[in-house]
Amino acid sequence: MAKLDGRIAIVTGASRGIGEHIAELFAREGARVVCAARTLHEGDHRFLPGSLSATVGKIKDAGGQAIAVVGDVSKEEDCQNLVRTAQEAFGTVDILVNDAALTYYKPIIDYNVKHWHKAFAVNVHGPFMLSQLVLPGMIKLGRGAIVNISSGSAIGPGRAPFSGARPANGGTMYGATKAALERFTQGLAQEVVRHNIAVTALSPSQVVATPGTVYHKLVSSLADPNAEPPALMARAALLLASEPAEKVNGRVTYSQQILGEYGLVEKPTGRGVTIKGSGYSQI
Repeated sequence: MAKLDGRIAIVTGASRGIGEHIAELFAREGARVVCAARTLHEGDHRFLPGSLSATVGKIKDAGGQAIAVVGDVSKEEDCQNLVRTAQEAFGTVDILVNDAALTYYKPIIDYNVKHWHKAFAVNVHGPFMLSQLVLPGMIKLGRGAIVNISSGSAIGPGRAPFSGARPANGGTMYGATKAALERFTQGLAQEVVRHNIAVTALSPSQVVATPGTVYHKLVSSLADPNAEPPALMARAALLLASEPAEKVNGRVTYSQQILGEYGLVEKPTGRGVTIKGSGYSQI
């Protein structure tokens, strides 16, 4: 029996990168997957390859069930439409993966205020709105899993005082949103623990090679040998979505850390393993 037989999942950011891999793996494990993003067709995005049509096509070609829903998770009406469409197509959603994210990698002095608000709306407000929308159904079912995709940026630059020896990389805003997402994760986990719902946060142990990280020059290419394969994040998300809630609820963890704990990866390394994680991951 597949790990997600009978489950219905929404995966945001499913047009490319980590979200795409999570959607495909969840479908292979038996879930009916609602793939959400803003890019429906290849070429719709000005800079990045990947599309919902491609992700859904690969799932269907492999024998899985999936639909595409175009939407902007920073907008309440789009979140409402996403959940409503998922329910009409497949039934009550019992897995939500909040992977959609936005950043501009600029120093604060140069940050456009509209961009600041937009990034917080996508990275923090979207997971809040979608969680609020799917929770009533999960509570009625008596089960559920919400996996929030975080980032090593939430860890911050380390202990102060700082010197000029380690220049900033423009990730202050992105890190702030991911730190907020991790705090939201643990607070919500505490609120819903009595309903058998697991709320978790997951970050890569190492930078993952995706179209986004290539575009921002965080990795050299999708084949960068020093990058973490996106399949590890997908496998870790599957674990968090399928394990009993009492075992994982409230966890803020890292891909290779959690996979290593379960013996699912050899020689784990990176954040959460050989490098300390965020403060929330230590709680």
